[in-house]
Amino acid sequence: MAHTLAQKILQRHSDEEIRDAGQIVRCKVSAVLANDITAPLAVKSFRGMGADRVFDKNRVYLVMDHFTPQKDIDSANQVMVTRAFAAEMGITHYYEGGDCGVEHALLPEQGLVGPGDILVGADSHTCTYGAVTAFATGMGSTDIAGAMALGETWFKVPPSIRVTYTGTLPRWVGGKDLILRLIGAIGVDGALYKALEFDGPVIDALDIEGRLTMANMAIEAGGKTGLFASDDKTLAYCAAHKRPGAVRLAADPGATYERHVEFNVTGMEPVVACPHLPSNVRPVSEVRNVTVQQVVVGSCTNGRIDDMRQAAAVLKGRKVARGVRCIVLPATPSVWTQAMREGLLEIFTDSGCIVGPPTCGPCLGGHMGILGDGERAISTSNRNFKGRMGSLKSEVYLANPAVAAASAVAGIITGPDRL
Repeated sequence: MAHTLAQKILQRHSDEEIRDAGQIVRCKVSAVLANDITAPLAVKSFRGMGADRVFDKNRVYLVMDHFTPQKDIDSANQVMVTRAFAAEMGITHYYEGGDCGVEHALLPEQGLVGPGDILVGADSHTCTYGAVTAFATGMGSTDIAGAMALGETWFKVPPSIRVTYTGTLPRWVGGKDLILRLIGAIGVDGALYKALEFDGPVIDALDIEGRLTMANMAIEAGGKTGLFASDDKTLAYCAAHKRPGAVRLAADPGATYERHVEFNVTGMEPVVACPHLPSNVRPVSEVRNVTVQQVVVGSCTNGRIDDMRQAAAVLKGRKVARGVRCIVLPATPSVWTQAMREGLLEIFTDSGCIVGPPTCGPCLGGHMGILGDGERAISTSNRNFKGRMGSLKSEVYLANPAVAAASAVAGIITGPDRL
């Protein structure tokens, strides 16, 4: 039968013939991921099921990124549990301290995931890796413990939604705007347990960093995973990031999709997701006179080097508005170093930004940027549920890095063209 991209990747890892959506199949996994919040729970389940070794010490990835550098005693103890487990199991890919970055930016950068892989992670935004044509999805810590022990897990084959973008992408509009537009159109449950498969001339022209942003937020539409076919850009990215010999993968002609959604982006302006859902999307020009006390540029969604460049292009020669704290968090040590070499960090500090280490930090209300009662933030992160960044009485708006930077300068939510 003709397979969608999701079905094709699952078939590569299963001995069972994949015939249709809804089928339950057992698949070998390429790798398993957990972080400093979810790994201790997985370790507890791992012990509880009587496992004594992981299936492959080279294919279990443990990334200490959420509450690190450790913000308090509890977070320090969680890292200690994971660190001890990694040492006991001889885990090759344990990341903490100076070589650690935000997990979903770090793994592609290190060549640890690529086309045709199945990666399961104890984090909802594991779907990020669909940008490099991996079937990647989040699971609970108990399922992750089983996968760490066995090297396999089961899936219900998801139906697929094809999402096509046509037209010409305007300046200041990027992957964040494309995915927010989709979420705004179909809702936060519009792709519940479905695979989103992105294509079209706009996608062909989009760089891998933009695709990573889009795949990351597939979960915000309820998606099981978000997938891009591997093309010349994918292969070039993989070759440049310790993953030579990557394969081309695309859906079969004639594959069956549950739904086809199409957008023409010509003339589109940047968009903003307003509180308290990623689906509450409006053009930035319609979000008027909304003052902000905090701006965050970073996260697994928009903390890569091109995101840093976009924010710096807006901030250069300008100052962050009085009463606004603008926090910039390059997502990995490599991004941080590149930003330093290009002079971006100097632009940020000259503008009055706070430049921090690679960490998830404020994205989940962890640390380094907690919102108080009544405060508002605009952030390049991926989620704006009530209380996401701190107080239940705070508000979070989501936008691309250029809009976030422009809002830092204006003190109100605005697009870069209005400065």
